[in-house]
Amino acid sequence: MAEYRTSVDIDAAPEFVFEFLVTDTGMTSWMGQWASLDPVPGGQFAVDIAGYPARGMFLEVDPPRRVTVSWGFVGNDSLPPGSSTVSFDLTAIGAGTRVEVVHTDLPEDDIHGHIDGWNHFLPRLTRAIAGEQLPPDTWKPAP
Repeated sequence: MAEYRTSVDIDAAPEFVFEFLVTDTGMTSWMGQWASLDPVPGGQFAVDIAGYPARGMFLEVDPPRRVTVSWGFVGNDSLPPGSSTVSFDLTAIGAGTRVEVVHTDLPEDDIHGHIDGWNHFLPRLTRAIAGEQLPPDTWKPAP
């Protein structure tokens, strides 16, 4: 199993950034076309991304410092719902926030697609938080 780590610095307070990780509207402003989120430990994490239903549950919700969810895809035998873990750690830096993303328990065959996805979606998170109205997302996973 593989792990991927990345981060992005955002010009907004952690309290503001946190809402983009735990609300349906916040999440779909930067990733996915539909979301149903219940941000409590054991609560549902469901986001449809480019036609792929990502499903899992919230494992940790520590406003405004950390969100951890289980992650996987309906119909994917190598990465079924809830089989990997994504953590978002928010750290205040000056007037902004560093968001560190750690995605663990990824099958080796799926790591490149997830790297491509995080490299695509984190800049969209930055733009959405800045108030930019983003066009519909046309991203597709790398083969």
